[in-house]
Amino acid sequence: MHIDTLHKLYVHELKDLYSAESQILKALPKMIEAATDKELRAVLEEHLAESEEHLARIVRLFEGLEFEPGGHRCRGIEGLIAEASDVLADVTDDSVKNAAIISGCQRVEHYEMAAYGVARAFAAKIGRHDDAAVLTTTIEEEGAMDRELTRVAEHHINFTALTT
Repeated sequence: MHIDTLHKLYVHELKDLYSAESQILKALPKMIEAATDKELRAVLEEHLAESEEHLARIVRLFEGLEFEPGGHRCRGIEGLIAEASDVLADVTDDSVKNAAIISGCQRVEHYEMAAYGVARAFAAKIGRHDDAAVLTTTIEEEGAMDRELTRVAEHHINFTALTT
């Protein structure tokens, strides 16, 4: 797609988010399986369900556009997932592995919050205010998940990893 308008740049951002959420949906089950802490697993399972809804929202946003959601690969998320996978492959202690999972997941959350924020700003600027409201909801959910991961890390995961 030749990007020569803010509208097309908005579409590009949505395609990036579609790819990112799709990649996250493939990676999260592996993180859930690798997590040994029950509370962390529950938080990740909750995020998996939320990510499915985030992807569905993006698909719904495309219904009002003349473009399809596919055809783009989010290299940012691809790199973050690869980096997290590499770290997990090197970690030998379960407690440290749980901390590494949170670290990787929070990097992904921060990328998503930034990407959804950009898309929301573009949506508002081109007059797609309903889209901006939908994107705001997702940003808020991503932020809440980031705070929940921080809570779990600070409550016990990091302490347990420290004492190993």
